[in-house]
Amino acid sequence: MSSISVNTITDASGGTTTSINGYTPTASNMAGRNRIINGDMRIDQRNAGAASANTINGYFLDRWDVSQITTGKIIAQQNAGSVTPPVGFGNYLGITSQSAYSVISTDRTMITQWIEGFNCADLNWGTANAKTVTLSFWVRSSLTGTFGGAFINYDGNRSYAFSYTVSSANTWEQKSVTVAGDTTGTWNVTNGGGIGIRFGLGVGSNYLGTAGAWSASNFAGVTSQVNLVGTSGATFYITGVQLEEGSVATSFEHRQYGQELALCQRYYFKQVYSQTQTWAYGHTQTTNLARVTTQSPVPMRATPSFSTNATLYAVYAGDSSGSAPMSSLSCIDFTGTNVIIEATVTGVTGFLIAYGYNGSNFYSAEL
Repeated sequence: MSSISVNTITDASGGTTTSINGYTPTASNMAGRNRIINGDMRIDQRNAGAASANTINGYFLDRWDVSQITTGKIIAQQNAGSVTPPVGFGNYLGITSQSAYSVISTDRTMITQWIEGFNCADLNWGTANAKTVTLSFWVRSSLTGTFGGAFINYDGNRSYAFSYTVSSANTWEQKSVTVAGDTTGTWNVTNGGGIGIRFGLGVGSNYLGTAGAWSASNFAGVTSQVNLVGTSGATFYITGVQLEEGSVATSFEHRQYGQELALCQRYYFKQVYSQTQTWAYGHTQTTNLARVTTQSPVPMRATPSFSTNATLYAVYAGDSSGSAPMSSLSCIDFTGTNVIIEATVTGVTGFLIAYGYNGSNFYSAEL
């Protein structure tokens, strides 16, 4: 059996460093640093790499909300333009401006990720012990100049505007922003929205602030920032987004694909039916009402919403010869990985098996 060598060194100030077989744990090689999910833009359950419509206003790549108050201004796509990502990355989120648009005061075109309160509670924001964090990311734009973004709480009444500079057009550049945590305000520490991080792409004056200070405001960018939507055909690509405790940006934490997918599926997953498949089991409650239970891959954040483009029907568990269509489906509860769905089913009673084909079911518990 090989031996394990553990060495502890005490420095002049009393601090200690421990190595195991010559390996010294550091911030850059320890897991769990990155509070961002899908920061390398690998997971795209909704679109599988396809481009959005120019009316996009909601979640696109997993965990990334692409929003525009004035629609028709941008298109989003994983790996838009097919440029080579930064070394070490295979994907990015790309935004393309659809016109030369002059923003008005109430505009907010932006990319946002909301971090669940459970995943940032230890940062102690809203208390005297609030911790400093560092946001780092890779960005590439056809425009140069000062760009902006913001940290924000879920109530939208505490925010911190930040700026960064794109120096060279169409060139990947790595940026970092260090922020002292907010010592006031309300910051959720449960399964609701905790910390939001925004990247402003077309922000009106109502949502612009001075970089570098906390404010009782709802910022999405900085005063005099470059607005991507102001130039037709302009592009903004981003990847390698990481938020970590401390004042130093460490190397990006690359998680295994299965880990990253599971993290995303807490907020969204889909069931795909290329052929007739069982997707749930249940029982009728009344003549026309049934409740069935399906399984999520991981425990979801909250009771998800339900939608489908599949054909769904139910059969009596003891006799597959009769079937009835399922309609008016909605999620009513969840426990662990059990998701409970209520549906209208006519003509079948008792214990049910639910089948689906030619489409998918979609479950969303996004923030």
